[in-house]
Amino acid sequence: MEPRGKRRVIGLIASILVPVAVLAVLVGGCGVGDSMFYWPNNLAYLPQETCQLHQIENVTFDSTDGTPLHGWFVPARTTEVQGTVIFYHGNAQNLTAHYALVSWLADEGYNLFLFDYRGFGQSEGTPTRKGLHQDSLAAMQYVLSREDVDPRRLVAFGQSLGGACLVAALGDMDQIPVLAVAVDSTFASYRGVATELMTREMAIAPVAWLLAQWLVTGDHDPKDAIADISPVPLLVMHGDADRVVPFNQGRKLFEAAAEPKTFEHVPGGTHCDAIGSLRFGDRYRRQLADFFAAALAPASVDKQSQATAADSAAEKKLPLRRGRSELTRLQTNDTGGGLSAD
Repeated sequence: MEPRGKRRVIGLIASILVPVAVLAVLVGGCGVGDSMFYWPNNLAYLPQETCQLHQIENVTFDSTDGTPLHGWFVPARTTEVQGTVIFYHGNAQNLTAHYALVSWLADEGYNLFLFDYRGFGQSEGTPTRKGLHQDSLAAMQYVLSREDVDPRRLVAFGQSLGGACLVAALGDMDQIPVLAVAVDSTFASYRGVATELMTREMAIAPVAWLLAQWLVTGDHDPKDAIADISPVPLLVMHGDADRVVPFNQGRKLFEAAAEPKTFEHVPGGTHCDAIGSLRFGDRYRRQLADFFAAALAPASVDKQSQATAADSAAEKKLPLRRGRSELTRLQTNDTGGGLSAD
């Protein structure tokens, strides 16, 4: 197609899409596109027998606004417990579908806590950006409240949207309660990833940018919080064949972080592929486990002021940065038994 003809086609498409975007904003308001980040369900993807075999404990706790949430606590399957991993899963299905991605950590000597955001699985409510942020803070609080968890030996791992929720929550805390943070296939900003995906599908960058600015909000962007994690060690993993969250988004997130930080480029890796599949063998799982082990080594624990985390746990609350969301005391109710789908 001649340049002039191409410009006419682009102009025609833009003349159609821009009014549609404006209409969407007028009807739904700015941020109407935020809901497209969440694809929950309440199906059970893990057999009851597996839940019992892995000694999975069903737990319920309240989010900071009182919304009841559901989670799993999985004890380490080793004699000696290395620490506890708090896991933030991605944007689809529920924790029963994501458990297989991280269940191996219990064999490495880690307790594992994973939970469902509001509207996912057995958690009540409807997912929103603000709501998931509240849930992410509450999950950290809940783990710190458990008597069988050493608050001085916590690490955190998030995949995709979960990494964004994890980073934003940590950025709201004056005292980071974990000794290491790892994210896999996570984006730098909501508008940024929306723009890149829209551009890929529409091939009209200016219109994609406008749509993203209008339809998606920038609240709780991980790029705005990730520097606040320092001096806690950070590991960012991302596959260069990721078509869900483009590789460039992972690089931008890493560049916004402060030292100490490590970027693991996964050649040929697709979305959450490094940890989520075995086509790379155990290479990246081993790297994640070693990263956590190094942070939990005695010298590293002392260096990162374990006393601060212990004091916070004793008070049963997490200090938050002034001017941001307020964390309230949580009421917890632990229940045993396996999973039953709603």
